[in-house]
Amino acid sequence: MSRSAHPAGPRHADVLPEGHYSAPAADLNALDPKVWAQTVTRTENGSVSVGGIDVSALAEEFGTPAYFVDETDFRARARAWRTAFGHDADVFYAGKAFLSRAVVRWLNEEGLNLDVCSGGELTTALSAGMPADRIAFHGNNKSVEEITKAVDVGVGRIVLDSFQEIVRVAHIAQSLGKRQRVQIRVTVGVEAHTHEFIATAHEDQKFGIALADGQAAEAVRRALTLDGLELVGIHSHIGSQIFDMAGFEVAARRVVSLLAEIRDEHGVELPEIDLGGGLGIAYTSDDDPSEPHEIAKALGEIVTRECEAAKLRTPRISVEPGRAIVGPTAFTLYEVGTVKPLEGLRTYVSVDGGMSDNIRTALYDAEYSVALVSRTSDAEPMLVRVVGKHCESGDIVVKDAFLPSDLAPGDLVAVPATGAYCRSMASNYNHALRPPVVAVRDGEARVIVRRETEEDLLRLDVG
Repeated sequence: MSRSAHPAGPRHADVLPEGHYSAPAADLNALDPKVWAQTVTRTENGSVSVGGIDVSALAEEFGTPAYFVDETDFRARARAWRTAFGHDADVFYAGKAFLSRAVVRWLNEEGLNLDVCSGGELTTALSAGMPADRIAFHGNNKSVEEITKAVDVGVGRIVLDSFQEIVRVAHIAQSLGKRQRVQIRVTVGVEAHTHEFIATAHEDQKFGIALADGQAAEAVRRALTLDGLELVGIHSHIGSQIFDMAGFEVAARRVVSLLAEIRDEHGVELPEIDLGGGLGIAYTSDDDPSEPHEIAKALGEIVTRECEAAKLRTPRISVEPGRAIVGPTAFTLYEVGTVKPLEGLRTYVSVDGGMSDNIRTALYDAEYSVALVSRTSDAEPMLVRVVGKHCESGDIVVKDAFLPSDLAPGDLVAVPATGAYCRSMASNYNHALRPPVVAVRDGEARVIVRRETEEDLLRLDVG
């Protein structure tokens, strides 16, 4: 690969433009273990390896861009969540973060349940052997076909999201001669400290039934009267990429208060409470996520304390980590195509992917880290913006970061913590081909989701 020099962009000693970026690390060759997957390391020759395989070898075999998942890390994180919550609670992996048949098998083997929110996710889960009774079905507008399939195969729970859905699920279950276990999703009025589009527990949004004005209590009344439903609990989800437990404390207090109202009005103590997911991960060295055992301890104490105050039996808790399991286990590998310095501003580094494989920066103003991984460098750091190859000015992968000033076309760079919502939200914008997902473990790499081909694009274009 080419290592030709290019005019250097602004360095750390220069006057830098205003922006949201951290100071350059003391050593740009270092890899922060908070951000990178468990088996990612620098080799003696200076390149980076994962699962014992050099990224240059991976790029040669599988091409770029590509997502590489550290299977050892994924399994370890899944196991840590299962262990932290023990046998008296349930851990549902949120499939929307990233789902494939290989991932379903890993989850099954590690003892986790699975949360799905579409017919496609349900089909994937069943095709890979996940028992239906360990699947929860979410979504704010489930189709009749999706509900029918979920009830017919016997999913463990359907999370009801509206008054219309209460009746719809009950009718379908009765028509199939079944009684479907359900939870009611409530919006508890908690404004999570996260991006507006991923804060999901304030009243002004599309998910759930509001506690305000007694709507959630009315939903419970209706569900309890319908023969096709077995109401087993209340569900709450306050947002995503959350580091502060205070929001969960407020949400739990309000959900437990609703459980007490249900007991007082109906003489029923619902046995389950689902506090959702949304726990944050480290995208940069500035992020400081909690460990699963810390989260489990905090949530357990919150629910137990609130139930004791309300004189309720403590219900079975369930949680839904998705990003917190898969997010840190993967990175996206790119090849540098062009390096364009803008004097007094920053250097634009264009890679062979972009917003088609990671829309989160454009969509949520998300922040990521980036590193040169095909070699080490002692060059001074320069402020860069890593951008894609799409015809869109918002095609930004990493808004502001530091890379060595001798970065050149042909170098490989990697963006860590891309396991969640990158492949799941990938697109064919500009008819780009979605990258493969490659699992790496103990010196072996295998494709678990293959790279799209031009034939795939043309196969769907029937005009």
